[in-house]
Amino acid sequence: MSHSILEEPQTAPSVSAAATRLRTTMAAARLSFTWLGVRKSLTASQKDQAADSFGAEGKFLSAGKKLLDTSHPAFKVVTAVRGRAVAYWKGVSLPYPESGIRLIRQSEIQDFDQRMADFRDELDEAVSDLDRHFDDLRSAARERLGDLFNSADYPPSLIGMFAIEHDFPSVEPPPYLQQLSPALYELECQRMRQRFDAAVQLAEQAFLEEISKLVEHASERLSGQSDGRPKVFRDTAITNLTEFFERFRTLNVRSNEQLDALVDRAQQIVAGIKPQQLRDNSTLRQQVASQLAGVQSSLDGLLIDRPRRNILRRSPQE
Repeated sequence: MSHSILEEPQTAPSVSAAATRLRTTMAAARLSFTWLGVRKSLTASQKDQAADSFGAEGKFLSAGKKLLDTSHPAFKVVTAVRGRAVAYWKGVSLPYPESGIRLIRQSEIQDFDQRMADFRDELDEAVSDLDRHFDDLRSAARERLGDLFNSADYPPSLIGMFAIEHDFPSVEPPPYLQQLSPALYELECQRMRQRFDAAVQLAEQAFLEEISKLVEHASERLSGQSDGRPKVFRDTAITNLTEFFERFRTLNVRSNEQLDALVDRAQQIVAGIKPQQLRDNSTLRQQVASQLAGVQSSLDGLLIDRPRRNILRRSPQE
C-alpha cells in the first residue's frame, strides 16, 4: 500500500501527539548486568610466541583465551536467566533513543520491579549451582589451556560475579536548571521533545517490522508446499501473532493509522482460529493464507515508504 507524498505530512501531528502520550504515560526503565568475563587477551609475549609459528609479528596478531567452558549445563542456566530478563524487559517496553533505556507504562512499574527481583533470585540460585562446579570447570580449563592457564585469571568464587540491576532514570530536564539557566532549560526541553518524537518513530518502526515478519512467516507456512504437500507449520506461526496483537494493544502509541488498520485486519483474519483447524481444513488454510498475503503486501508498502516518511517528519525540525 503506497501513499502519495501529499498525504504524508498529515501524519506529523500524530507523531507529536503520540510523543506527548509517551511522556505522560511512560517511564524510563534501564536494565544492566554485572557479568563475569570468560575471555581474556593473550599477553604480548604470548602473542609473540603464537605469531612465531606463522612467521608473523605479535603486534599484528589479535588473540585471546577462553577461561571457562560456557557450554557447561550449569553455565547455560545462568546465561538463560539473563536472556529471559532481557526478553521480558523488551516485551513490556518501547525503544528509546538512548542506549540501555526503554519506556514502560507507569502502571507497570511495580510489576516490572517485582519481575526483576524474581530474575535476581533465579540468577543467584543459578550462580550458586554454577559455583559448585567451579573447581571442575577450572580444572578442565587448566587441561585445555596448557601453558596459557593462569590461576590469577580466576576469582576465588563465582558468587557475586553475576548480577542483574535495574533503575528508572529520569529523562526529563532537571527542575533546578530552570532557575539556574532558563535558556539552557528550554534547550534541554527541546532535546527531550525530540527524543520522544524519535521514540515514537522507533516504536512504530519496531512494530511494523515485527508484524511484517510474523505475517510473512505465517503466510509462507500456510500457503507453501513441500514435495507437493502442504508445509508443516508450528503452532507458533499463529500464537506468535496472537501475542503480538496483545502487546500492540498494550503498547501502541497510535501514531500511524495505516499500521493500526493493518494490524486490525491481521487480527480479524486469525481471530478465533486454532492452529489445528488450519491443519485439518485445507479450504480455511488457503483462505487465511490468501488474506494474510494481502496484509503482507500492504505492510511491504509501508516498509518501502518508511524512509520518505522519516524525512518528512523531521523536516519541521530542520
